[in-house]
Amino acid sequence: MWSAISLWAFNLAALLVYAVLAYRDVAAGGSVVSWIAGVPLLYFGAILFLCGAYFVIAWVWRARRPPNVRIGWRRTLRLLWREYATLAGAPIRMMLYAQLMRDPAPAPVQIPVLLVHGVLCNAGVWARVARFLRDKQVAGVYSFSYGPPLASIELFAEQLARKIDEVLAATGARRVVVIAHSMGGLVVRAYLRKFGSARLARVVSIGAPHHGSMHAWFFPGVSLAQLRPGNAWLAALNAEPLDPSLRFLSLWSWHDSMVAPQTSSELPGSVDATLVGVGHNALLTDPHVFTRVLAEIHVARATSGSPA
Repeated sequence: MWSAISLWAFNLAALLVYAVLAYRDVAAGGSVVSWIAGVPLLYFGAILFLCGAYFVIAWVWRARRPPNVRIGWRRTLRLLWREYATLAGAPIRMMLYAQLMRDPAPAPVQIPVLLVHGVLCNAGVWARVARFLRDKQVAGVYSFSYGPPLASIELFAEQLARKIDEVLAATGARRVVVIAHSMGGLVVRAYLRKFGSARLARVVSIGAPHHGSMHAWFFPGVSLAQLRPGNAWLAALNAEPLDPSLRFLSLWSWHDSMVAPQTSSELPGSVDATLVGVGHNALLTDPHVFTRVLAEIHVARATSGSPA
């Protein structure tokens, strides 16, 4: 909700200012066509600037990559394009998240799935993943949007706890599979530290900065401060070992554009699965991620009642 409101307010205000400037210029003899063409140019130009800035930060503080994960210029261009295209579509998905990411009607599901978004986002970023799961006939897929975005991750963990209770009540299940992107992985771990793992069948974190990211230094807010490498909150969280009975998969990319260093996604006690040539936001549009998430859900449901 918070991210959608902020995006709507910002975009409407920007359009209003733009319209006033355009009206004044056209009234003075300026070109209408230039102002109309300027709308997409400004939007896509701003996205290009942000995408480029994220990649520059990720490159400056990049992890040392083994030779077998290095990519050539062709794959680099593909990496840049996929991340840019994903970022360009993200504001629309987040602004319309309430329509795109509606929870299913209450119905019995053996083990439901809960999607947890990352920092400064909402459930709209999961639109492609949710559509893929629906196409694969996966029942009981839920999502939620926590906030306000700059509040503490501990607050988000409490909101997650309430959502898990709601999902279990709606489905009659005892446990849920949690799929988390970016900071959502830390929200889940804060939940585990406070509430335990009894209600989780398994966890998949996608591009989660388990040891922080240098990008967080460029943003304000409590949650961003908790994402800065070496801070006290993160150190305390990482001092807590994962429950060995809970399968925790950390899925991440050597070329993540918003987790730097990229090896911050490695987490002791988890199962590591790495990708090559995929940016941070494009992880949520990547076919390999879709396939792995689907496999984890199927295995969790097939082995429900068995030790992880």
